[in-house]
Amino acid sequence: MSRFALIKAVLGPIMRLMFRPRVEGAEHIPGDGPVILAGNHVTFIDSMILPLVCDRQVFFIGKDEYVTGKGFKGRLMAWFFTGVGMIPVDRDGGRGGVAALMTGRRVLEENKVFGIYPEGTRSPDGRLYRGRTGIARLTLMTGAPVVPFAMIGTDKLQPGGAGVPRPGRVTVRFGEAMEFSRYEGMDRDRYVLRAVTDSVMAEVMRLSGQEYVDMYATKAKAA
Repeated sequence: MSRFALIKAVLGPIMRLMFRPRVEGAEHIPGDGPVILAGNHVTFIDSMILPLVCDRQVFFIGKDEYVTGKGFKGRLMAWFFTGVGMIPVDRDGGRGGVAALMTGRRVLEENKVFGIYPEGTRSPDGRLYRGRTGIARLTLMTGAPVVPFAMIGTDKLQPGGAGVPRPGRVTVRFGEAMEFSRYEGMDRDRYVLRAVTDSVMAEVMRLSGQEYVDMYATKAKAA
């Protein structure tokens, strides 16, 4: 049994008991081949719930600090996140964005599922912020379809993204797969990248019901 299968078998029932996830539209995720899951990010536990509600293993980028912690808690976090598919990347350096993009491309070229939060960071106030164009570059470089998703209610269970989450119900809603083959070969055109990114974010907004803010979340946090 793989570590991912073991984690789902052991923690899956506990997570279902705590969060009672309602999953809608999971049939939109292709059963094989490369696919990008792109959604909103409102709190820390999003990255714990998403892998456990998908039949296929979801690989995603995470801060390397999640796997470098000390003590029992640090080792447990590293075991969990690397087991469910997190790939640690130092995103604070000048080449962090390039490393994340190349990692995603490698995952997709191996016909796997890559999860991404186009906002680039957690929402500071529960609203949906402008998407970074890395999602567009990935789909245009690899031809992988994008399945938009929305995490609903996780911010109520873990306000501020910190501390122990309280029990409650969350919804994970997947939309229909989006493909952008009409833009093949245009992954360096910034107008195309923005158009593709905005169309994905529009679907995430529709699925989540969040208010949209045409500003990067990092800028909002810095204000």
